[in-house]
Amino acid sequence: YSAEFKAKVALEAIREELTTAELAKKYDIHPTMISGWKRTAIENMAQAFTGQATAEPTISAAEVGKLHVKIGQLVVERDFLLEASSLIPGTGGKKR
Repeated sequence: YSAEFKAKVALEAIREELTTAELAKKYDIHPTMISGWKRTAIENMAQAFTGQATAEPTISAAEVGKLHVKIGQLVVERDFLLEASSLIPGTGGKKR
């Protein structure tokens, strides 16, 4: 199940507008799963208020450099193959 679905069901369980058995029947899942999702949601709820945004993964300058080298290599290869394919009759290779 997706995280969004689990959160939706857990929130309904926390609201207690329906019993766990009713929710289980409504979503065709086992009541134990709902209880677990509800418990997990309650235990982790404080993290939503820590004020710390989820950090973007950091990438080092060395990794950026490697990626630029790879991009350059791929551009050279693409241009070479484009030029080579334009020399072969009937292949439909097009020059820029």
